Amino acid sequence: MTADEQAIRDLVAKWAAATRSGDSATVLSLMSDDVLFMTSGQEPFGKAAFAVASQNMKGFQIDSTSDIAEIKVLGDWAWMRNRLKVTITPPSGKTMIRSGYTLTILRKKADGNWVIERDANMLTAEAKLTP
Repeated sequence: MTADEQAIRDLVAKWAAATRSGDSATVLSLMSDDVLFMTSGQEPFGKAAFAVASQNMKGFQIDSTSDIAEIKVLGDWAWMRNRLKVTITPPSGKTMIRSGYTLTILRKKADGNWVIERDANMLTAEAKLTP
């Protein structure tokens, strides 16, 4: 594994840990200013909309597991295919699980850190559980 591949894996782990702890500032720092997220059923959205959505998720417990299937580094750009499972529990306690693949394009900044530029998220509802 190259240093860049490891740095991208570390970004995924850092994103998950920051999401779990409710650290929106860290999550936002892992994406470029012109990031675009593409999800089923809605128009692509950027960093500002992501930040608003994060604020609206205060009090939610979010946990995830990630199984990176592929990473390809091409200079200062890379793409990653990742199998993701996200468990979301709102304050009401009704847990929802979403799972599926993501296809992510990343860019290496001048400081050597990788950030997410584009993310196509194919997660769908897996099951609705009650505690």
